[in-house]
Amino acid sequence: MMWRLWCYALGKKEGRSDEEANAIALMRTVILLLYMITNFFIVAGVVRHWNDGVRTEGLSELNQCYKKESY
Repeated sequence: MMWRLWCYALGKKEGRSDEEANAIALMRTVILLLYMITNFFIVAGVVRHWNDGVRTEGLSELNQCYKKESY
């Protein structure tokens, strides 16, 4: 029952037979998973590089001293 609902959630059930319709639903599931994995990596890359270009002028006194000593 759950597989049938999942197939309908992916779109209109296609195919000449139940076996063919199941194969098409399986391919659609794989494509959906690939989209989700790709989107996860895109979002993870954006989050990882979120503040890479932050200017140091607004930092506190302690952080500015640390940056001056590290040069």
